[in-house]
Amino acid sequence: MTKQFIPEHLNATPADLAGNHGIGRYIFLPGSDHRAKQIAERFDNTVVKQHERGHNLYLGTISLDNQSIDVASVASGMGCPSAEIIVHELFHLGAKRFLRVGTAGSLQPDVVKVGDIVNAQASVRDENTTTHYAPPEFPALASLEFTSSIMLAAERIGLADHLHTGMAHCKSAFYASEFGAGPRATDNKAYLLLLAEYGVLASEMETATIFVQSQIYNHVLGLKGTSPDHRVLAGAILSIISSSENFDRSEKAATVIQNAISLAIESVKILASQECLQ
Repeated sequence: MTKQFIPEHLNATPADLAGNHGIGRYIFLPGSDHRAKQIAERFDNTVVKQHERGHNLYLGTISLDNQSIDVASVASGMGCPSAEIIVHELFHLGAKRFLRVGTAGSLQPDVVKVGDIVNAQASVRDENTTTHYAPPEFPALASLEFTSSIMLAAERIGLADHLHTGMAHCKSAFYASEFGAGPRATDNKAYLLLLAEYGVLASEMETATIFVQSQIYNHVLGLKGTSPDHRVLAGAILSIISSSENFDRSEKAATVIQNAISLAIESVKILASQECLQ
């Protein structure tokens, strides 16, 4: 008999993550519990499963054409080490759909402005967590299904003019990498400028591990003969709230987070309509 997985950082069971005709709940992954709660305010039938570490799990449903879609939101925490733990536990509880709903700083401030949203197709692995899963040459890629659903959702809810689809940068150090703290400030700034020359749109801290883990889990399930509908998919919606030089604390920065939540909800509705709604 296979031993049941017991999570250490979530108050959840496989039954909590089940739903959507075997696909499992669509999981929204913001960095903070505050934002996880904000997302859950858009749910119906909400149930909260609290945990002492602050990774509270918000279970609920959203509706499309009088049908219910099973969803959940939970904080990934800050940075890849924390996100790695949460994604691992969610997957081993049965989750197969992960959508990061986060914040980021623009690396293209003349084009990607505060108040815009980035749909991350891929992530530059400038962190160490994913090297424990795959060598540096292995790409961190979002799922095409999520990337395309996000683009269509932006059209439907009037955010297409503020959506940029492309590469994100995923870092380990927040102040050193983005804000010039520490003795390597010159080197770190030069690296970000180089990424900007390559066309990288924004810098954040969690996409790399969410993408890499999802790709690996997808392959593992494929080896077990899992049907295509039950593959692991991951995407990321990033609210631009700063440039590489400073945070923007204006109303525009606050509004974009709500816009990103609306975009995430609509993206899941579009994806669910294609794969689990009759």
